[in-house]
Amino acid sequence: MFLTDLLKPKTVAYAHCDLPCGVYDPEQARIEAESCYKIIEKYHASNDEHFKARAIVIKEERAELTKHHIDVLWSDYFKPEHVQKYPEITELCWKAAKQCSKVKGSLEIGEAKTLLDMIDKIADVWTKAGGPAATRLPKAAAARA
Repeated sequence: MFLTDLLKPKTVAYAHCDLPCGVYDPEQARIEAESCYKIIEKYHASNDEHFKARAIVIKEERAELTKHHIDVLWSDYFKPEHVQKYPEITELCWKAAKQCSKVKGSLEIGEAKTLLDMIDKIADVWTKAGGPAATRLPKAAAARA
């Protein structure tokens, strides 16, 4: 046995992120959910069984990432004062996480559309709660031009 084997961690943890870094944005969840939507469209447009099998696997991964990003917003960004001011956020995040599971297990485009609508509602609350100013760096003026 080598010394490196003894010093190597027994468990590897993955998170966004456990500092916490303070960078939160529902756009991360939306991008993953949009991927699910587009994958479902491509799945239905294809006759290639290998492509369809890959599409299902990738859609399920993207749906799980969507759920992860929603959970991070809920557990790390939204604080008791946000819940007090915007009590709907609790149910919005809970239902959106449940909707991710529906998208994961479905090939119905309507389920993906419903998830996108839910994420947009979460984004509205995040914006009202000061999310963009509190958690994101301003873009350079040249990038906006």
